[in-house]
Amino acid sequence: MNNKDGQTDDYRSFLLLDEISKNEELTQRALSKKLGLALGLINSYIKNLASKGYITVSAIPKNRYKYYLTPHGFAEKTRLTYQHLQNFTTLYRVARRDFHTLFGDVALSNIKTVAFCGVDEVTEIAYLSLKEAGLELAGIVDDGGGLGRRFFGLDILPLKDAGKIQCDLIIITSFNSGERLRQGLIAAGVRKGKICGINTEGWLKRIDGGGVNHDQS
Repeated sequence: MNNKDGQTDDYRSFLLLDEISKNEELTQRALSKKLGLALGLINSYIKNLASKGYITVSAIPKNRYKYYLTPHGFAEKTRLTYQHLQNFTTLYRVARRDFHTLFGDVALSNIKTVAFCGVDEVTEIAYLSLKEAGLELAGIVDDGGGLGRRFFGLDILPLKDAGKIQCDLIIITSFNSGERLRQGLIAAGVRKGKICGINTEGWLKRIDGGGVNHDQS
């Protein structure tokens, strides 16, 4: 398993342990919806966590299950929490630097209005860099958990509505869904030259270092 896959597995395990620690009566379907992961993946992670002794599973009526963190599971959740905070600090530093560079270049290109595509940990970092560059956020779209919420006074719209936003450029602002969002924008009728992202291969890869990839093809 490479480092990126290991980070993804650890992060998903952390999210599951955290949710289970707050509400043991969550079903796998509810966890799937809450965390934005496929039901099959949730089932796989649950089995893996149980096999490691991090959680126990108890059957309740109507073919439902309760999940409980074991003492070993609480210790693992604490470890993953600390690791996640370290990773987020690194992610913040990398994203802050790269978005600062990107929006500086965009401003020099006489672009005035941009839209964001994707809502996750780095979106607010992108917004901060956007305002520092004197640019205007015309709208924001997402294909997941952000729908129905607001972002700095703007409604988060479905990805399919991206073509309706009046803007000069659409910036992909997601740390792990860049290529999927890029394809979604193209499917929504946005021309390739209007799409820009730091790295469409995923932000988890950026934590390990490497050069900035401004994808404006």
